[in-house]
Amino acid sequence: MSITGKDTLHLLSIFHYIMAGIIALIFCLPLLHLAMGITLTVGGVSQEEPVLGILGAAISVVVGLIILLGWGIAFLVFLAGKNLDRQTKYQVCLYGAGVLCIFIPMGTVLGVFTLVTLQDDSVKELFNRNSGAASPALPEDSSAFE
Repeated sequence: MSITGKDTLHLLSIFHYIMAGIIALIFCLPLLHLAMGITLTVGGVSQEEPVLGILGAAISVVVGLIILLGWGIAFLVFLAGKNLDRQTKYQVCLYGAGVLCIFIPMGTVLGVFTLVTLQDDSVKELFNRNSGAASPALPEDSSAFE
């Protein structure tokens, strides 16, 4: 029994789903800091302590951006897993695998293994076969572009 490129891509997609969930969960932790910033903003808006309101607003904005960035990364990894399973959108799979390399050690191992798998010619052929709008091959004669 041999493992085909489709089987490998299916396993990789499952691991991408798991990592997307882990990443999304990790970036839920700053929600506590966001709540603290909002509390400072709402409670600090008074005549005695106006600086607390400004500090709370700054904390809320920075933490909110960090949370959105993390959830965006998790969504990209999820999309990469979905497209690995369907063998479509090769570039999204490459970007998702590249972003996974940031998350040491599990994400790095998964990202590098995905990148190596995606460079295989048989896997590229699967993506070419399954892409609905495959780009046509360039003509041999380059004078057509002049």
